[in-house]
Amino acid sequence: MPCGRLSSLTVPPISCVVRKNNAPGVGTAVKASSLNYVRPASLADAIVLLARHGDEAKLIAGGQSLLPALNLRLSAPALLIDIGRLPELKTIQLGPTHLRIGGGCTYAALMANPDVARHAPLIARALADVAHPAIRTRGTIGGSLANADPAAELPACALALNATIIAEGPAGRRAIPVDAFFTGLFETALAADEVLVAVDIPLQPGARWAFAELARRSGDYAMVGLAAHGMPGALRIAYFSVGAVAVLARRAASALAGGVSGTGIEAAAKALAEDLPEHADLQASATIRLHLARVLLRRALGAWAEPSRLAA
Repeated sequence: MPCGRLSSLTVPPISCVVRKNNAPGVGTAVKASSLNYVRPASLADAIVLLARHGDEAKLIAGGQSLLPALNLRLSAPALLIDIGRLPELKTIQLGPTHLRIGGGCTYAALMANPDVARHAPLIARALADVAHPAIRTRGTIGGSLANADPAAELPACALALNATIIAEGPAGRRAIPVDAFFTGLFETALAADEVLVAVDIPLQPGARWAFAELARRSGDYAMVGLAAHGMPGALRIAYFSVGAVAVLARRAASALAGGVSGTGIEAAAKALAEDLPEHADLQASATIRLHLARVLLRRALGAWAEPSRLAA
């Protein structure tokens, strides 16, 4: 595999050409196209490269979604910029008003972090249902949010937690409210030359949370999933695997504004018909998916209405 310098940055990155396998008898249907690979030494260098190469470049951190897309030729960038080892993206900092999680933090690191367990337990719980240990060791929170897979757990958790996405590009840093971040199927408000560098989770002492999903097998993408967080009057309920993007169930949350009770939960379940898009696919019809969404709501929030069930 021939290697050479790709750019003249202050700290030269590692770069090499990845070639497809054209050996006799070996198919290329699941092999990535030829591309260049560079591992910048700093976030600043990564931003320079991303701005320089524009749409021809792709960022890679854990690569758990991108690598399959490359091998299936669903994505064919000319350059991969590897930010997976940048220390600036791997910090977890507890501040007076929020918990800041670096975009390069792996799922496994988040599950093992005591500040995440204490101040964002919803994330730690949701990650336990993400795929398998090998995936959780490599996948990153920034990669999941930037990929914006509507069936992924973390976009819904970010919505439920009212997170703020921190992006950095040539023009500097900016904060993007999570409600404005997911713009469509695999699309976000990130500019082409921006890196998702961190996620800010507001601290809410005393807030309650719930998470539930239904999947055919452990580790599979969910048919329907729910993440909820907040207090009476300020509850946020987010669903995933119900359409092109994760969805906030605003009407359902409003039905619970006076407190979580059996009557309120039934009103919220009824309101889901207006909150959730009609979404049918190979896993479930729109009718079945709405039914499952209501089942999850009753399961997840029922324990709040009946404290005895919390110990069950």
